[in-house]
Amino acid sequence: MQSLTQEIQSFSRSRLRKQCTRVTSLSGRRIIETWKGSTITVTEDPVPPEKMLGYIPDTSWDLQVGMVKPFLLLGSQDAANDFGTLRKHKVSHILNVAFGVENVFPDLFVYKTLSIQDHPDTDLLLYMQECCDFIEKAHHERGVVP
Repeated sequence: MQSLTQEIQSFSRSRLRKQCTRVTSLSGRRIIETWKGSTITVTEDPVPPEKMLGYIPDTSWDLQVGMVKPFLLLGSQDAANDFGTLRKHKVSHILNVAFGVENVFPDLFVYKTLSIQDHPDTDLLLYMQECCDFIEKAHHERGVVP
């Protein structure tokens, strides 16, 4: 059986699904970013001027949690800050890789914190082994990590 680190390292970008993201600027200009593997295509999203609203912040909480493996979940900082969501998914350990985001429940969960800049030039491979070690340790302890 492969370790989590080996599994991640052997993953091929060609297996990724096509992903589209609509981005709206403060002025209301909209573009569509389409990712396929490691290639991105950016196109203008034609919006009639009368329908341009500009950027509207979404203040609702993103509490969606995806299951990668039974012991490994993926969620937003909102989910990591919502005690009900963490309990619902039987979380025991939290891997916090967000830059400048506090650990909200340090007395209730085991945390690993790495402040990683959310920037396209950030080399995530530098952090991979440390993250995988934490996840595998949690799995060995029968824990669940988002």
